[in-house]
Amino acid sequence: MSSDDIAIGVHQLAKRYQIYDTPRDRLKQFVLPRAQRLFGAQPKHYFSEFWALNDVSFEVKKGETVGIIGRNGSGKSTLLQMICGTLSPTQGHVEVNGRVAALLELGAGFNPEFTGRENIFMNGTLLGLSKQEIEARYDDIVAFADVGMFIDQPVKMYSSGMYVRVAFAIAASMDPSILIVDEALAVGDLAFQAKCMVRLRELMDRGTTVLFVSHDMSSVRNICSKVLWLKQGRAVAYGDPKQVVGAYVSEMNLDINRITTGKAAEPEASGTDSQPAAEPAQDVIPHEPAAFLDGHSRYGDGRAIILDVTLMNQQGHTTELLELHEPYKLRVIVRANVDIENPAIGYSLRDFKGNQIVGAMNSNFPQVNMPSFEAGKTYCVEIAGVNMLAQGGYTVNVGVENIVQQNKVHQYLDVLENARVFQSTFGSQAENIFPAMVWQDVEFDIREIGAGVAA
Repeated sequence: MSSDDIAIGVHQLAKRYQIYDTPRDRLKQFVLPRAQRLFGAQPKHYFSEFWALNDVSFEVKKGETVGIIGRNGSGKSTLLQMICGTLSPTQGHVEVNGRVAALLELGAGFNPEFTGRENIFMNGTLLGLSKQEIEARYDDIVAFADVGMFIDQPVKMYSSGMYVRVAFAIAASMDPSILIVDEALAVGDLAFQAKCMVRLRELMDRGTTVLFVSHDMSSVRNICSKVLWLKQGRAVAYGDPKQVVGAYVSEMNLDINRITTGKAAEPEASGTDSQPAAEPAQDVIPHEPAAFLDGHSRYGDGRAIILDVTLMNQQGHTTELLELHEPYKLRVIVRANVDIENPAIGYSLRDFKGNQIVGAMNSNFPQVNMPSFEAGKTYCVEIAGVNMLAQGGYTVNVGVENIVQQNKVHQYLDVLENARVFQSTFGSQAENIFPAMVWQDVEFDIREIGAGVAA
């Protein structure tokens, strides 16, 4: 690949901090090692090392939009600061080709005593614009920020959302070749976030290279062409958004499950090995129950046992991420331990608070022909549906029951709660967002009503 095609090149980048237990140790480190060298002694260290970033390498081509994801403290902000040049690396180096506009820490580059107007001119100058260029853009910046009369008030009076409005308006007005945004948009209200996304897409369409840090996995997956996952200062994976985000969401949901069940999380493994892509679900009959989520629970009389539960997308791949309106299949593998005359398979999807959002059983659909189960045989039941859930995390719960008294009473054979977990995300289009927990198709009838005519 030609170097002319590269907007950002990060090569074996690392950042080390010295951590002192007390201020006295800091003073010792400043004075004693020099004295020890003078007397020919081996200098001692009075600090511990913390590597905020360690051996990170990747390249961003011009015009690409790259998302950077990871937990708080994983090194995302440190990486962006070194790319912007506001922080020096301990090891490695960064190559940046083009004018950079960055929206990093909230209010960075603002003087709290200055008005919004004065900060626009000061911040624009820091970003490399001349006074004439700022004046030409000023009206657009103020209109985009939309803070009203507060534009002539000291920014120390601003809310966090108003800070972001002005800062993003300045950065986006520069027509930069590289735009870096670090979680700042999460502070704004929904309307402003939508406004920013529209502007981001406009810049992307013009060929702007974008580095985008966010905890909103829906936005990362939908607007980014590549995703970098950082964990404990190291690059875990870099590549296809669906694969990287899917692996990240899976790990986060497992940790959420451990937290909510009171179990300690397993130690995180360090390294740079990428997560493998999800494979198509195989028609292999398991002999023993699969490994389900930590914190799962099950109950029943044991006449049947659920061996496996798999959530698949429309391509037939196992998944931990579903978009709104995306078709899916839930595959349940059940082994009968005795003959079961009237079996029923059911499922429910619950939010992390335990609220049951959607669910169904085959007995709810008379057209479904459920055979009797024979002892010792294994059955595969696939439930096909379309994701109608609002953005958020959900658990998959399944059960095998025996119908008695004309579907009025069920006996629990095996019920598995919190078997799997997945994330529902909104699509990339604004019309996918809706103010509810579950999407419902409705019909709209619109007609004009003449003046003086009762509705």
